Amino acid sequence: MSTKLGFAPLPTMTADEALSEAHRCLMCWDAPCTRACPTSIDVPGFIKRIAHDDLVGSARTILDANILGASCARVCPTEVLCAGACVLNELHERPIDIGRLQAFATDDVVFGDLGLFRSVESTGRSVGIVGAGPAGLACGAELARMGHDVVMYDANEKPGGLNTYGVANYKMDQQTAIREVSFVESLGVEIRSGTAVGADVSLDDLFKNHDAVFLGVGLGAVPALGLDGEDLNGVEDALEFIAALRSASVDLTGQHVAVIGGGNTAIDSVTQAALLGADRVYLVYRRGRDEMKAYPHDIERALTNGVDFIHWSAPKRIEGDGSVSALVCDRTEYGSDGKLQTTEGSEYAIPVSMVLRATGQEKRRSFLEQIDGVAVDASGRVTVDDQFRTGNDRIWAGGDCVNGGKEVVNAVAHGKAAAIDIDRVLQSSPRGK
Repeated sequence: MSTKLGFAPLPTMTADEALSEAHRCLMCWDAPCTRACPTSIDVPGFIKRIAHDDLVGSARTILDANILGASCARVCPTEVLCAGACVLNELHERPIDIGRLQAFATDDVVFGDLGLFRSVESTGRSVGIVGAGPAGLACGAELARMGHDVVMYDANEKPGGLNTYGVANYKMDQQTAIREVSFVESLGVEIRSGTAVGADVSLDDLFKNHDAVFLGVGLGAVPALGLDGEDLNGVEDALEFIAALRSASVDLTGQHVAVIGGGNTAIDSVTQAALLGADRVYLVYRRGRDEMKAYPHDIERALTNGVDFIHWSAPKRIEGDGSVSALVCDRTEYGSDGKLQTTEGSEYAIPVSMVLRATGQEKRRSFLEQIDGVAVDASGRVTVDDQFRTGNDRIWAGGDCVNGGKEVVNAVAHGKAAAIDIDRVLQSSPRGK
């Protein structure tokens, strides 16, 4: 049987392609592309340096603003952020391919050995970071560059968070994510993988060993829907499905796959399943296309790859004898009160051999509520102020545990902002406080 890892990401530009694309940039003085970036990368600045054959300067411009610029170049929805804001759109021309230019500029630095950033004298202060995902990596990298000792604790076997485990292969492979983590480590960050805070390391020890703590714990698994038949073989968490195929070859030839949900994870899952050779792939969503949270360009990609969208349908049960054979749904509609409801007598079955849940991840409420001074709101998000401080004056937080689950670039912005405030507090307070 043949095996597949899924569609490969677009290759990095050649030097000639990058030079040609860089010269298309209008170098706008007000830079709407920069304003659209959560980390405020000087987009015209880094592109101008590419045009002048100054790749080191270009990389510095990017990485000073966003230390995870190499992965963000690949996984960011540039179509709705920087490239989406490009003025060439208004001129009915193709926008600058900012993502691939950013990858071109950063790859030699991040994945090479150019030594762009130099170590600084240690401040003697230590920061513990819980979670080695994008928010934690960004926070740790900035603090290390400021001279602080940084130790990151991550429960997973490999660091990187969703970049390592939760990004579809057609956007970025796992090896690229791990290589970027190594770049962060080269800045002086220590990462202790397979180390869960609260189990392998106590919260008390965390505060004894560090002057400050940053929480970048992200989100948990996709919870069960409570459907009959959900324990059958072939029913999976969509994120676990993506994580599994990032480290092993998979061939879905002959499979019929249904993914439940309408967000970005659902779209990634159906597209990845189609690219892995599934005969039929269905996205099942209880509302219409206009109400899907997934980005329009990702929806179009899924449709282009042959995914069947089944709207106005709510899963009712999963059928099968040991393994999945069908997903049974009811049709849905809005009632006179404006609430979504199922339509009586509308039950129908979709013959499938695999069902993936992509209906939102659980918050890590049970862990967070153990920490003195850390408030969690009704939705399970950590409450922070504008500097990402919690109610505990030694704890900051950012990323998905604060915003409920957004893009990698948003997590990076949180981590960097928190690092700046942590540094300010540590530098202004006596040691041991």
